[in-house]
Amino acid sequence: MDYFLKSNKTLLTYTLITVIIISTLGINFFISFLSNILLLLILIPLFLLLIIFLGFNSYKSKINMCDNCGAISLGLSETCMNCGGKIKDTNKESKFNENPSERTIEVKAEEVK
Repeated sequence: MDYFLKSNKTLLTYTLITVIIISTLGINFFISFLSNILLLLILIPLFLLLIIFLGFNSYKSKINMCDNCGAISLGLSETCMNCGGKIKDTNKESKFNENPSERTIEVKAEEVK
């Protein structure tokens, strides 16, 4: 046994060095691999939520409402499919330009006996 150790001293030294380096780099690779997977598991749902939010806002901006019956339309037509009335474009109208008294609903209270 002593003869083997004496004759292969450099081989044994290089083997120990490579085992130490590979184990250190392997652990670092494994840790970085797991952290990248966990990062993807967190970022992919956030990215999907962002896409859904942007899609919903795009969908909401195309909604128009009929002046007569209040039906909702998603198209670009100017007449209502239900009543034939004019459809107002909610994107062009600004609700901040209207007088607040025009938007208020008057309610009269009556006593119930």
